[in-house]
Amino acid sequence: MTDFNIYVSTNEVPRSALDLMRAVGKVRVFDGAAAPPRDLLLKEVAGADALFCVLTEKVDAELFARAAKLKAVANMAVGFDNIDLAEATRKGVMVTNTPDVLTETTADATMALVLAAARRIAEGDRLIRRGGWKLRWSPMMMVGHDVYGKTLGIYGLGRIGAAVAKRASGFGMKLVYYDSNRNRDLEERLGASYVPFDDLLKEADFLTVHVPLLPSTRKSIGGRQLGLMKKTAYIINTSRGQVIDEASLVRALEEKTIAGAGIDVFEDEPIGPASPIAKLENVVLTPHLASASVETRTEMAMMAARNVVAALKGEVPPNLVNREVLRAGAVPADRGS
Repeated sequence: MTDFNIYVSTNEVPRSALDLMRAVGKVRVFDGAAAPPRDLLLKEVAGADALFCVLTEKVDAELFARAAKLKAVANMAVGFDNIDLAEATRKGVMVTNTPDVLTETTADATMALVLAAARRIAEGDRLIRRGGWKLRWSPMMMVGHDVYGKTLGIYGLGRIGAAVAKRASGFGMKLVYYDSNRNRDLEERLGASYVPFDDLLKEADFLTVHVPLLPSTRKSIGGRQLGLMKKTAYIINTSRGQVIDEASLVRALEEKTIAGAGIDVFEDEPIGPASPIAKLENVVLTPHLASASVETRTEMAMMAARNVVAALKGEVPPNLVNREVLRAGAVPADRGS
C-alpha cells in the first residue's frame, strides 16, 4: 500500500492533508510559487498513481496519455472543468472534487461583493489612500445604492445560490431566480420566485451568478443579456469567469449600461492592472478568493486527500464525480460510499 506515488501540484496544502496521504504512499509536492510548468507536470504524472491538483492544472488527454499508472485525480475544488472527464473515464481514472464545504464561505463573499459594489467601499478606500478626500462631509459624495428592499436575482439556485438567498433575506431583499431545474421546495423555504432568464435580468437590482461552467452556461451573459438589465443594476460573479463575456461586461461598465459589478473570477486568470476591467472604478475585483478562509481551504485539502486515500485503497472515493468509471471496473462498485 505504501508503494503508491502521489503528486501534489501545489505547495499550499496543509501538513495534515499531506500526512494523510503519506500514510498510503510517497508524496511529491511541487515546490514552486505558482502552478507547475506543463512539461514538469507531464513528467511527474508519468509515474504517479494519484494526482492531487487545483484548477490551474489542465488535466486532459495529453496528460492521461502520459500517466499510465494513474488511478485517481483529486481536484481541490468544487468545479472540475479543468479536467477532461470523458477521457478520464475512458482511461479508468477516478475524478473527485470537494463539494459542499465551500458553500457558506462563498455565500459570505458573495454578499460582501454585493455590499462593496453597492456602497462603493473599494472606491472609498482608494479615494482616501490617494489623498482625494478633501471635504469633511458632502451630501452627495460617494453615494451608492441601498441593498435593503432591493431585488436579488440568483442565476443558479444550487447550494451556494440558496445560501446567498438566506443571507439576502436578512437584508429584506426580494428573491427571484432562474435555474435549468426549478426547485419548488427551495422556493417555498426561501420565499424565492422562479422567473425566465430574460425576466431575471430585467428584474434584478443585483444579479448574482452561481452556475457551473457548462457548454450551456459558457458566456451565457453577454452584450444582449447585460443590455436587458437596469442601468442601476449590479452583477456579482463568484462562479466561473467564463460564464460572463468579459469584453461585453467591460463595455457595459464603461458605458454605464449597468451601475457596477463585483467580480471574483475571470475569463483568464490571473489578471493584472493592465486588464481592461482593472482600469474601471465601478467594479470591485477580488483574486478568486470567494472560498478563501482558513477553515474552508483546510477542509477542502483534507477532502481531496481523503479522496486520494480511498482511491488508492481500492475503495470508492467519497466525492467521486465520474461514477461511470465504476462500471468500467476501476474499483469494485460495491465498496466505499
